[in-house]
Amino acid sequence: MTDITHLEEQIAHLTRMVEDLSDIVARQETELALATRRLLMLMEREATRELDSGGTMPLADQRPPHW
Repeated sequence: MTDITHLEEQIAHLTRMVEDLSDIVARQETELALATRRLLMLMEREATRELDSGGTMPLADQRPPHW
């Protein structure tokens, strides 16, 4: 096998790997965005539930005393 043929095969292999990784990253970006939206919805729901039950503002939404 010539050096050029070997290099062409390596380039083809690496190109395929980059395309596969790109697909994986794109899928993970979509999954992460969905998980983030769901987490925000759950946090809002819990904050509303806490306020409705007579609680005060959730601690996560309060500024620390030293600010």
